[in-house]
Amino acid sequence: MSMLILILAVQILLLTTFASAGDRGDFARTMNPKRLHMKEKLTHLRVYWHDVISGPNPSAIVIKKHVAKNSFGSVTLEGKNLTMIDNALTSDVPINSTLVGQAQGFYAGASQHETSFLMAMNFAFKIGKYNGSTITILGRNTIFSEVRKMPVVGGRGIFRLARGYVELRTKWFDQQSGDATVDDNCFVLHY
Repeated sequence: MSMLILILAVQILLLTTFASAGDRGDFARTMNPKRLHMKEKLTHLRVYWHDVISGPNPSAIVIKKHVAKNSFGSVTLEGKNLTMIDNALTSDVPINSTLVGQAQGFYAGASQHETSFLMAMNFAFKIGKYNGSTITILGRNTIFSEVRKMPVVGGRGIFRLARGYVELRTKWFDQQSGDATVDDNCFVLHY
């Protein structure tokens, strides 16, 4: 009889354990990347970002103009616009150098006191072993600073689980048209 009670107690304990396992919210777990045979790599990419606002085939289009109202009527402030981009990424400064990908996303004026933008964009690579891979960049860009750094917050393809930063330096800027070429040094940790 004591053996029967012991077996029954063990079965009840097991049944309770398995029945309550789903109620604890165990939908996630921490894993060791070494168990998945994932080795972290650091990749340096240097590309040139061409923001073309002028001409018959612009790569950057103003979606929403910022309008400030004053006592004399409305005044449009160009530096506060929302702009969508599909800018060329090339291997060198001239826009007709080798196309390595596209910078796709947007930037918007984000400061009341200086010219700075909130930028969200993907660098979508189109050649070589990086073809189909992207890095995602999100951050503040104070465009008239000599050197700016923006964070890499993700990626896909070769750059899955990416993190790092992009160091930006303006190589050329036309104040009349707004067109610019920016040197982007990307330092990306990924698996």
